Amino acid sequence: EAGVGCWCDLQAPGPERRGPGGLTLLGAVPGAPSCPHGPALLFIKISQGKEAGRRFYACSACRDRKDCNFFQWEDEKVSETRLAAREEYNRNHQPSFTHRQNVERYKNFVLLPLSKRRFCQECQQLLLPAEWEKHSSHQFLCDISNGQLRSPSQLLYPLENKKTNAQYLFANRSCQFLLDLIISLGFRRVLSVGTPRLHEMIQSKASQEEDFRVKSLLLDIDFRYSQFYTEDEFCHYNMFNHYFFGGETAYETCRKFLYQDKGERVIMVTDPPFGGLVEALASSFKKLMAMWKETDKEGPNNQEMPMFWIFPYFFESRILEFFPSFSMMDYQVAYDNHALYKHGKTGRRQSPVRIFTNLSPSMIVLPVEEGYRFCAICQRYVSSDNQHCEICDACTSKDGRRWKHCVLCKKCVKPSWFHCNSCNCCALQNHTCEKTEAGCFVCGKAGHKRSTCPSVSRT
Repeated sequence: EAGVGCWCDLQAPGPERRGPGGLTLLGAVPGAPSCPHGPALLFIKISQGKEAGRRFYACSACRDRKDCNFFQWEDEKVSETRLAAREEYNRNHQPSFTHRQNVERYKNFVLLPLSKRRFCQECQQLLLPAEWEKHSSHQFLCDISNGQLRSPSQLLYPLENKKTNAQYLFANRSCQFLLDLIISLGFRRVLSVGTPRLHEMIQSKASQEEDFRVKSLLLDIDFRYSQFYTEDEFCHYNMFNHYFFGGETAYETCRKFLYQDKGERVIMVTDPPFGGLVEALASSFKKLMAMWKETDKEGPNNQEMPMFWIFPYFFESRILEFFPSFSMMDYQVAYDNHALYKHGKTGRRQSPVRIFTNLSPSMIVLPVEEGYRFCAICQRYVSSDNQHCEICDACTSKDGRRWKHCVLCKKCVKPSWFHCNSCNCCALQNHTCEKTEAGCFVCGKAGHKRSTCPSVSRT
C-alpha cells in the first residue's frame, strides 16, 4: 500500500545508522521552499569528529535526485528570476486535471455504454470518447466494468520503482483481516493514509451492501486515485511533510471526517513506504492525531487517536521512540505484488511486516486458522512458534521463528545467533568481531550515541 518512497539513504539517527557520517532530518519548518511534492524538508550534514555542517532543503518525497532534483541551502539567497522559474516548474509538474475536473469526468464516464469505456494504460487515465484520437497510438483497456471502477488499485499500475516508489498493495487476505478487525473493534470510520486497497474494499462494500456502515477517507500521494473518488473520499496528501495538495479545502475535508460523531469510533490506518524516514512520518501522524484531538469529544486530554501503523518489525525501536504507547502485533501482513512479503513462507522468508498499534494488545484477535494462538500470560495473540520465555516473562520472538534465551546477554536472541565472548554479545557465527568500542560517530567520543550528541543541535 505504501506510496511514493522517500530519502531511504538519509537514515535517521539511531542504531541502524552506519558509516562515518550522515544526514540528520531537522524536519518541516515554516517558510520552507517547495518542489512539486510540497514543502521541502530541512536536513543537516553530519561528519564524524567535526562540527555540524551546513543545513539544506531537499524534496520530502523522492529519495533519488533523478526523480526530483530540488536542493537549496538554508542560507542561500535565491533571486526573483529563479523563484519565478521554480514556481513555473512546480505548476508544470502538477496533474493535467484537477480533482474536481476528474470527478466530473468520472460522472460522464459511468454514463457511457460498456463498449465506449476505455482506460489508457500509458497515461493511466480514464478516456472519454472525444479523447480517443489523442491517445490512438497508446495501449488501452476496453469495456471497463463497474467492478473494475470499484477496484482502481487493480486497474492502475503499481508504482514499484524501488528508487522512486514503493507501492505495494495488501493481499486480499490481509486486507479482509484488517477490515474485519476494524469492524469487530467497533470503528465506523477509517482514515486510510496510504492504504488504497483497504479504502477501495470499504468503498466497494458500502456501495453494494445496504447494512454496511463503515466509511473511509483516503489520503494518498498517488493523484491517479482522484479519477475514481469524490473530494469527500480522497485527498491528495504527502505523508512525509503533512501537505494537502488541495489546500485549505482538502484540509477541511479531513478535519470534518475526523469530527464526525464527535471524533468517536474513528481509526487511522497507515502503510508508509518502508524506506521512509520514521521521524518525518511520525511528525505527520502526530499532526493528524492533533487534528482529531481538536474535536469536541469527551474523554481524557492525553487520549490518542486509535491507530494501526503497518511497518517492518525491525523498525520497532524507532516507532516506540516517537510513540511509546504503541506495541507490535505478531500478525504478518502480506502483499500481492511483493516477491517476499507473502503469507505461508517459513523461516527467514516470512513477511517482516507487522501492525503497530496504541490499542490494547488483548483487544487484537488474530486468526487461529493461520497459526496464531492466545498467550494467557502475555494476554495477547502471538504466532505459533513464538514461545513464552519464563526468564524474560514475555513471548519474545519478533520474526515468527522461535527465539532462544541467552543467559549471558540476559535476553532472548534469534535462533541463528551465538554468544561471542570477544564482542560479549550474541551475533551470527561468522560475524566480524568488534573488539574496539565504537563511540559517537559525530564527535568520536565514547559514552553516548549520535542521537544524544551534545555537538549536534536538533529541533
